[in-house]
Amino acid sequence: MLYKYKALEQSGAEKAGSIEAVSLEVAIDSLQKRGLIIANIDSADKESWLSQFSLGQKVSTKDIVILSRQIATLFNASVSALKIFSLLAAEVENKHLRRSMSEITDDIQAGSSISKAMSKHPDVFSEFYVNMVKSGEETGKLNETFEYLADYLDRNYEVVSKAKNALIYPAFVVGVFVAVMILMFTVIIPKISVILLDSGQPIPFYTAIVFGFSNFLISYGIILLAALVVLGFLLARFLNTDEGRTAFAHFRLEVPYIGGLYRKLYLSVISDNLSTMILSGIPMVRALEVTASVVGNDVYETIVSDSVAAVKGGSALSQSLSQYEEIPAMLIQMIKVGEETGELGDILKTMAHFYQREVVNAVDTLVGLIEPVMIVLLGLGVGTLLASVLIPIYNIANSAGV
Repeated sequence: MLYKYKALEQSGAEKAGSIEAVSLEVAIDSLQKRGLIIANIDSADKESWLSQFSLGQKVSTKDIVILSRQIATLFNASVSALKIFSLLAAEVENKHLRRSMSEITDDIQAGSSISKAMSKHPDVFSEFYVNMVKSGEETGKLNETFEYLADYLDRNYEVVSKAKNALIYPAFVVGVFVAVMILMFTVIIPKISVILLDSGQPIPFYTAIVFGFSNFLISYGIILLAALVVLGFLLARFLNTDEGRTAFAHFRLEVPYIGGLYRKLYLSVISDNLSTMILSGIPMVRALEVTASVVGNDVYETIVSDSVAAVKGGSALSQSLSQYEEIPAMLIQMIKVGEETGELGDILKTMAHFYQREVVNAVDTLVGLIEPVMIVLLGLGVGTLLASVLIPIYNIANSAGV
């Protein structure tokens, strides 16, 4: 980080300048070694209140993947942990991550372990990440651990981002369609309705419905918008409660086709987390506890949490999971085989890859289905609106011609 300082030289002359250092303590120590008496020192990288909440300050999964690979590479080069984090703290571009890395460096310099120092930054390093690093410290394989973490996060990021990106295009098209329809009903249709009503010609029932909906939007559009805002606010508050999160978690899994996609996504996360932690030597109970906290769905979180209690009581993981319909029989059978052969970590890794492929294939199929269905529905909507307006105009033209 860059620090600006004001100091006094031995002669009493004032001096001001800046110094690059990993932390404030290192900067002060460097200045004092130069024989300077520090009057004031402050970070030059201080961010404004607005920038701290900007999207640019968020630490993305991609940032953590790159960081993990850099750490693994430096460990393979036999660089000390303190030197690694000092170097990376000065090189990281993301300011939030840089600040966290600087604080981790200070903690390591003070004698803390890497995992303990990282645990102080849960917004950057998840509980899963910290437990993996702790396992690497205990086994003396930190370089391999950071490689595992980079590979895991890369796989997880690819699957989740593909699922999210599949919905961006249809959401954009539907949003534009709704905006155009609102413009038509509030600006264009009222002008056409005046012409048709003044003509004295009979108005077809479907045209009358369109005119009625247009009048409703003009008269009560603001009230409708306010009601939607209030409803959205109440819904958001409900979803922030335990009951709301559980209800939404169940709803997400029950939506036709989309629910199956989410099920495969959560099963891939559970399998991948468990396999990575078990292969790294983390005990089964701890691996289940961490997996429950990062799975991302209340339904599956409850299932995995209940399995923790069952495993603590001496039950096999396959047996504890078999009572839940959300866990497919194939996964349970594979886990049972892994328990019997002692290869549970490798089998879970295979299942994780299987479900990841299933998610990717399901997303590709969904995208292929959404586009033609969306085109047909939008075409029907636009065609119905045009027909309700153009047919009466055509009848008026024919009457005038006669």
